Amino acid sequence: MGIKRRFNISGCVLHTDRAAYEEAQAVLFHHRDLVKGPPDWPPPWGVQMPPVEEREGLVMDDEGQEAEAETSAALGPRPPGQRWVWMNFESPSHSPGLQGLAGNIFNWTLSYRADSDIFVPYGYLYPRTHPSEQPPGLVPPLARKQGLVAWVVSNWDERQARVRYYRQLSQYVTVDVFGKGGPGQPLPDAELVHTVARYKFYLAFENSQHLDYITEKLWRNAFLAGAVPVVLGPNRTNYERFVPSNAFIHVDDFPSASSLAAHLQFLDRNPTVYRGYFRWRRSHAVHVTSFWDEPWCLACQAVQKAGNQRKSVPNLAGWFQQ
Repeated sequence: MGIKRRFNISGCVLHTDRAAYEEAQAVLFHHRDLVKGPPDWPPPWGVQMPPVEEREGLVMDDEGQEAEAETSAALGPRPPGQRWVWMNFESPSHSPGLQGLAGNIFNWTLSYRADSDIFVPYGYLYPRTHPSEQPPGLVPPLARKQGLVAWVVSNWDERQARVRYYRQLSQYVTVDVFGKGGPGQPLPDAELVHTVARYKFYLAFENSQHLDYITEKLWRNAFLAGAVPVVLGPNRTNYERFVPSNAFIHVDDFPSASSLAAHLQFLDRNPTVYRGYFRWRRSHAVHVTSFWDEPWCLACQAVQKAGNQRKSVPNLAGWFQQ
């Protein structure tokens, strides 16, 4: 992998060969792979860890410290100075098995959370240094926007807040739905940005609402495509930590879906006001995180910068679920 060329990080070697485990300065553990299917932990290879359900019972009982010691002992000693990095990009609502991971197993966290040891957001804005950088043009050409509101959704669940809000909003304004779920029209991933670019607004609705959980629905599907995002996720203040306040519309800004629909219709009739949502493009461009090479490379860089500083994560579930 071209770490030096792509991310300007030198002196890093990434291995998938487990024979290199003893020499590794850090080991990345993808949460979903830890808790789904057969247990997959480092040496001693062949150790049969209890199923997640049993481990959850262990760490939740009154003898929590003993359970942690049991789990750690079952994992075996790790090479001196080696760091174990817990990596997860799903929200707490979609991260089963958290309680089954005893405290102090991991040294670092790597996630979309800004307070992670290694912060890897789904995207971010960065200062433009040259006019040719993305996004191309300060305002998307309005003449190409044939539709008003688009939404791409692959996992449809009537119990989710985003589906409930869509049901309300679609009573007052037309929403064209794409994707594998619900009433959506199938849309190949390669055509997503081009398709959304034909709309004025995009529903950047997250599948669950948690701190800092702002995914590619905002960065790629809306910002990169040149549509104004209508967001449903964490609160407005959380979004404003990462993007200008006038770059998006938050559902919380309106007392009802009907009042939001009225605002979208107002903006549709007033192009000058609508263009105001693109002021950020004069000074900033969009970076959409590349999975999975970018998180791996940033972990490598973090190891270089950390030196001999040691730490561990005493309560992974408590931190991530707060």
